Amino acid sequence: MKASELITNPDGSIYHLRLLPEDVAPTVILVGDPGRVATVSAKFSSIDCKKEKREFITHTGWYADKRITVLSTGIGTDNIDIVLNELDALVNINLKSRQIFEKHTALNIVRIGTSGSIHPDVHADQIVVSEMAAGMDILGMYYPHQRLNSDVFPEWTYLTRRYPFDLSTFPESFTKGITLTCPGFYGPQGRSIRLNPAFKMPMDTLYQTEVHGTPFTNIEMESSGIYLLSELLGHRAISFNMILANRMKGEFSASPAKSVDKLIHATLQWIAEAT
Repeated sequence: MKASELITNPDGSIYHLRLLPEDVAPTVILVGDPGRVATVSAKFSSIDCKKEKREFITHTGWYADKRITVLSTGIGTDNIDIVLNELDALVNINLKSRQIFEKHTALNIVRIGTSGSIHPDVHADQIVVSEMAAGMDILGMYYPHQRLNSDVFPEWTYLTRRYPFDLSTFPESFTKGITLTCPGFYGPQGRSIRLNPAFKMPMDTLYQTEVHGTPFTNIEMESSGIYLLSELLGHRAISFNMILANRMKGEFSASPAKSVDKLIHATLQWIAEAT
């Protein structure tokens, strides 16, 4: 691999994340907000790595008997493209010789994110597990993908699925659904502030669209990219969403920080027991 394709820093670390292979644990928690990294790692019993570059902040440490990395991605699947490819390179490529290892390493990729409900029965402060994610972003144009065959969405919309982790030990109640991943927060998610979007998101009826009996439940900006690249690169991914708003009812959580903390705690407990 040429130096222009697999870029490393002078210390040998991968270019954007500034991480070395030993900095990455078998389970990686992805959060969008850089400030949320410290909120998660504060629950670790010890931290052995803290690094940052741009919006990518990484803490690696121990929770119970599991070594875990928590890493901020920033917003959007464009950043997910960077994060997933560089995480994979850290565990599956010799960065010095630029040769792929014969033995593949599969990471557990766990997203802890916030999201908006687009289903009348999914309310603020509930947890949604993304059984599938439909990507309206253009990441699917650059990688092999399964198209979402539906007249509701643009032709480039792609469909992805989570890894079939056992969720029987997850300590909080949750709803399973399809997450719609969009390439923006305003127009792409059907918000109209001073501009009227050219594509009208069918927000009031979207929950009635089902894939294999599973309805659309929520909307955000990362899950489809995480699922797509994880599957293609041979990693195990799942997305947990704390619902902060119900778009159909115009509601927003009265205690978003408390709700996110509940999801963080539950996810860490589940990781300690199940992965």
